[in-house]
Amino acid sequence: QVLFVESGGGLVQPGGSLRLSCAVSGSFVSAYNMAWYRQAPGKQRELVAAITSGGTTNYAEATTGRFTISRDNTKKVVYLQMRSLKPEDTALYYCNALRTGTSVPLFDSWGRGTQVTVSS
Repeated sequence: QVLFVESGGGLVQPGGSLRLSCAVSGSFVSAYNMAWYRQAPGKQRELVAAITSGGTTNYAEATTGRFTISRDNTKKVVYLQMRSLKPEDTALYYCNALRTGTSVPLFDSWGRGTQVTVSS
């Protein structure tokens, strides 16, 4: 069983930065492609950034140039560095593994997420 524990969210002013962490428990974590998702109130969950097992990254258009995804396979942690935050980045942020070659989450179970609120 793979479990995800997200942390690092908070309240930040527009233009500020946050670094999110996702601790992943389970076996073969380094073999998974991983992703960060977010869900704002009243909206569907959307993919924010992804990183393959080999370290190749991909971003949603709304976050390109501002967010950076990375991973530490030794620690089984996936990070999301967020800069130049905007009010529209306000959401609950989650991580999950990805089905190979897709943006579809691999696991049905999710962590509790970490809340990011961007407001002055």
